Amino acid sequence: MAGPPPSRPSFHSASGEPALRRLGVGSGAADRPVRAQIVVALVVALALVAVPLYMMRRPSPTKKAEAEASAASASATPAHAPRPRELLDAGKPPERLRLGPPQRVRCGAGPKGGQEGNFCDQLAPLEEALAKTIRENEGCAPRMKEAGTINYVLTVDFTKRSLHVFPGASGDFRGPQARRATTCVMRALPKPDWDSIRHQFRHYSIAILATYVPEGATASPTAPPKFE
Repeated sequence: MAGPPPSRPSFHSASGEPALRRLGVGSGAADRPVRAQIVVALVVALALVAVPLYMMRRPSPTKKAEAEASAASASATPAHAPRPRELLDAGKPPERLRLGPPQRVRCGAGPKGGQEGNFCDQLAPLEEALAKTIRENEGCAPRMKEAGTINYVLTVDFTKRSLHVFPGASGDFRGPQARRATTCVMRALPKPDWDSIRHQFRHYSIAILATYVPEGATASPTAPPKFE
């Protein structure tokens, strides 16, 4: 009786794994080149994005030079430098005629008495006409070597529809010289449109103080006008 056949040696467990390692077949060796390629690609992509952004935000040499020049000029300019308006006004000659604001002296039912000052309503057309006539007839003022004032007083009578101009007592010029000036202005005063002027009283007195400055003279401050 024959015994069992001899068993064949198995080489799968002993020699298979070392053989694969010697051939370099495995997951670790295959992943290393792929990872290296991914890292290089990411670095290149970041460089392509970062370089254009830096070049766009970088200030140009021309703008930088202009900013430095502006800062240098601003620091060199004194804080109290005159403005262009002041430089233009420095050579402007003084006005030879200056007019004060119209003053409402008196108003009422008669030529005397009644309301005074701000209690009187404003007669804008007559006030503007008087100021314009004084300005346009500067030659009516007397010849003088020093600055002087004439107080032009305009009386208005709506009942008789009449106007009259005479010199007030507060002006520097009085007597014949002042009367000739006010008569000259009275002749040039235009006739008003009586029907278009609104008024509350029948009689009014309006005054405008005119300051005349001859060539080479300076105007001195004057006291507030007195109406008499």
